Amino acid sequence: MTMSATSGNTPASGAAEVNEQDLRKTGAHPDYWYPLLGSRKVKAGKAVGVTFAGEPIVIVRTETGRVYALEDRCAHRQVPLHQGVVSGDEIQCCYHGWVYDDSGKCVNIPYVGKSERIPRGVRAYPCREDYGFIFVFPGDPDKADSVPFPEIPTWRDAKYKTRVLDDEVACHYSFLQENLMDMNHQFLHRRIMSKISTTFLGLREGDDWVEVDYTFSRTGKQPMGEKVIIGLRGAPTEDKPKDLMTVRTQYPYQILKFWTAGSEHPALDLWITYVPVDKAQGINHTFGLINIRKPGIPGLLDLAWPFVIWFTNGIFAEDRWVVEMEQQAFDAQGEDWNQEIFPVVQSVREMLIRNGIPIASQ
Repeated sequence: MTMSATSGNTPASGAAEVNEQDLRKTGAHPDYWYPLLGSRKVKAGKAVGVTFAGEPIVIVRTETGRVYALEDRCAHRQVPLHQGVVSGDEIQCCYHGWVYDDSGKCVNIPYVGKSERIPRGVRAYPCREDYGFIFVFPGDPDKADSVPFPEIPTWRDAKYKTRVLDDEVACHYSFLQENLMDMNHQFLHRRIMSKISTTFLGLREGDDWVEVDYTFSRTGKQPMGEKVIIGLRGAPTEDKPKDLMTVRTQYPYQILKFWTAGSEHPALDLWITYVPVDKAQGINHTFGLINIRKPGIPGLLDLAWPFVIWFTNGIFAEDRWVVEMEQQAFDAQGEDWNQEIFPVVQSVREMLIRNGIPIASQ
C-alpha cells in the first residue's frame, strides 16, 4: 500500500508536508443517522438542547412521549427553543411565546393570533428513537429514508446484557476511530489488562468501510472484568481454533466483535460512534453499546456487573487520556505531523477523508 500524504510524514525541518486534506480538519458527513441524546435524558413534556458540529438542535418529547428535533433557535429573536415550554405536541419560546409544531412551522404568535401572517418558522430534522438513543439526521432530509439506519441485533437479544457509553471526549473523532482499529496499542492498558501480545491477521476494505482481524495471547494474569466479558471459554474447533476479534469501521460507525475459540456467538459485540459537538469538531460525544453475552448460569452476569463497569471505565479512561493528548499535540502543531506505518490506520485515514467533508474555516 502506498502511503498517502495524509499519513503525516514530517520533513526533517519539522514543518509538516502540505496535505491535500488534513484528516483532523475533515468533518463528519451529516448525511447519516447520529445519536444525539440518551432517551432517558429527555422526559415527557420537556426539551433538551444538543449540538451537531456546532449547529444547535432541540430534542422535544411531547406530553404523549413522541420525540422530534428542530433547529434550537426561535425565528423571532434567535433565543434557544430548549429554554421554552412544551405544551401538548408543540413547543413555545420562553421569550415572546411563539409556538412551533413538529415540522418547525410557527403556528401561533400569542399577541398576533393564528389568522395573521406568520414567519416561516425553523428547520426540522428527521428524528428516530431506538437502542435507548435519540437519533437525528442532520444532513439533507430528502436522503434520510434512503440512508441505512444502524442495525444492532444483539441489543434486542435477551442472551446479551448491555453497557451504555455516553460521554464527551475532547478530541477529533478520527483519533478514536484510529484507536479502536489499531489493537497494537494494548501497551497503553498494561495496568488493567496485564501483558497482551496482539497478532494482526488481515485487512479488508471498501469505499466506505475498513475491517481488520486480530488474535491475542497473554503472558500475565487475566483481570476479573475481562473474564466476565469473555465468559466461559469453549474448546477450539477446526474452523475456530483461536480467539478472534474483528473490528470494522462502517462509516461513520464502528463495530467490534470478539469470539472465543470454538464459539459460534460473539462474547462481546460493541457498536460505537463519535458525534462532533463543536464547529471545529475538536470535541466529540461518544455513544456506544457494549453487548455482552450472558453465561449459562442465570443471574451470574448481573452479579458480576460491577466488575464489567470497573473494567470498561478503566479502559475508556485510558483511551480518553491518550487521544486527548493527541488532540493537544495537533492543536499545538496546527496540522497533522503523525508518522503512521500501520496499514490498517493508513486505510482508515484514507477512508475517513474520502467519506467526510472539509471543516469550514472559522
